[in-house]
Amino acid sequence: MLVVSSWLCFVACAGAQGTGDRFLLFSGTDFWRQGSFLHGGVLWSPGGLDNEGFALKALISAGSYTYLSDTLGQVRGRELVAQLMPGWHFKFNHIEFRAFAGLDLENHRLSPDDPDGGLRGNDLGLRAAFELWSEPTPNIMVAADGSISTIDHNYSFRAATGWRVADLFYLGPEVQAYANDGYMQRRVGIHFTAFRFNGVEWSAAGGFARDSDHRNSAYVRLSISRRR
Repeated sequence: MLVVSSWLCFVACAGAQGTGDRFLLFSGTDFWRQGSFLHGGVLWSPGGLDNEGFALKALISAGSYTYLSDTLGQVRGRELVAQLMPGWHFKFNHIEFRAFAGLDLENHRLSPDDPDGGLRGNDLGLRAAFELWSEPTPNIMVAADGSISTIDHNYSFRAATGWRVADLFYLGPEVQAYANDGYMQRRVGIHFTAFRFNGVEWSAAGGFARDSDHRNSAYVRLSISRRR
């Protein structure tokens, strides 16, 4: 039930132009009442994070979640996910776009064991992903990201817009959706993005989530990144 947004990579990469940095280190947490997740990773662009060209993204995450089974009731899952995806960075005027495709390795453990669970045991698949960041004006941002995997055809999508506040960060609404093997979660919330302090960039979001098991909850997401 991984819900990890890769848009933070673009926020940090697009923010400070001309530095020559080639590595972006990032990590974060995402949780709501029925699940919690941690992730960390690195984005490498040998030609520079601010330039068009090849990029390689590696990510590892872990977490726990619950869902409702028709036969077993509540099932708790624990997951460990690793992704390695080469890609390409494109720039079009005020728009930046990255596309990735690569390996998706997942391990899921269910308690009680659910033979009908789509995510169960070890799986190796392919994942494709994209990240979009645009600043149509100096005070407005638009971002979107998404991914889809051959492992049970799970996918995620997020879109957000924001306005510059006191020249410190962007603030605005976001929507997000995640689906896998008949399960779906939708979110509506508020984010603040691209707050920089002491060389580290912070982003966060919170709002309302509802899933296909008819469960409602607040959600919170926190992300940090650093360029090298």
